[in-house]
Amino acid sequence: MTGGIIMLVAVVASIMVHEAGHYFAARAVGIKATEFFFGFGPKIWSTKRGETEFGVKAIPLGGYVRIAGMDPFEEVDPEDRGRTYRDKKFWQKSLVVMAGVILHFFMAYVLLFGVIVGYGLENPDKPLTTVAFVQTTLDDGSPAPAALAGLKPGDTIVAVDGTPVDSWDALSAAIAAHPGDSVELTVERDGQMITIEATLAAAPDTGKGYLGISPAYQRDPVPVFTAAGLAGRTVGGLTLETFKAIGNLVKPSSLARLAGAFVGNTDVPDEIRPVSPVGIVRLGEGLDLRSLLGLIAMVNVVLGVFNGLPLFPLDGGHFVVALWERITHREVDMRKMMPVAAAVMALVIFLFSVALLLDIVNPITLGG
Repeated sequence: MTGGIIMLVAVVASIMVHEAGHYFAARAVGIKATEFFFGFGPKIWSTKRGETEFGVKAIPLGGYVRIAGMDPFEEVDPEDRGRTYRDKKFWQKSLVVMAGVILHFFMAYVLLFGVIVGYGLENPDKPLTTVAFVQTTLDDGSPAPAALAGLKPGDTIVAVDGTPVDSWDALSAAIAAHPGDSVELTVERDGQMITIEATLAAAPDTGKGYLGISPAYQRDPVPVFTAAGLAGRTVGGLTLETFKAIGNLVKPSSLARLAGAFVGNTDVPDEIRPVSPVGIVRLGEGLDLRSLLGLIAMVNVVLGVFNGLPLFPLDGGHFVVALWERITHREVDMRKMMPVAAAVMALVIFLFSVALLLDIVNPITLGG
């Protein structure tokens, strides 16, 4: 199974876990749930289990659970009185609307904890001769020697011109000694030994030989309790960075730059570029399992932060409405919230459309 397929499955699974959170939370506090669907638009398939219809719809851009009484304009059947969202206490409403967000952060934490325990952490003092990153171009725009020679992340260089190199220092010294020369690299790739010819550049600052690669590092084991703390701090850091990214994304200048994509200006800086499911799947291509798990965790943090924003009709917006009613003891006039909901959804549709367009015409890659 390729990384792209794994990411596609992971995105769908994350969406459905989010919706399952709403569904099971509603059931737990005695609220009726009438529908549980993946996708939107025309119905493709469904089945009825108890009082809930489960199924799949034609447009696979999310999912939803229809909870009785959550739509402020829904006519509630008299026999469902006491079993609707609007009939429940504040803590029950909060649990139902925030369950999906909580599960996103929980999934991210579990994934990162598993990665740290299972793979350990890189030791910055122990570089290997395994390639972690291949530079594509030099400062002058010409192809970097490593990229031109066909080196790939994951390759392990074991010899230079037939001389074994068993450390990064030995490899660096062998490369530095041959500026402008053609060297023969013996490389282990996918368990097989291959030979690659590379013509080295000369580093502009030192004049020494330059290949254009960065090393992977030895990974040291991490105790379970240390890993638990590290996973939590990583989720916290990703959450903060996501808030910053969203804030940068919705600046008027950023939105104007993104709007230019519709008239052909698709060279959008990475720091303000939204990513669609198409882009997420593409990012998964070629990644190893450890990197895929980290990417899935990051996607879940982004989904958690986005859905938790205090903007109606997002989950966080529903929570704010419930909190306001709890504090003021007054019911919010939902008709006044409709313009807010329309503006939020218009922004979401705009960002999704731009992201999809960019991911089709100007595919995103890791590292820019």
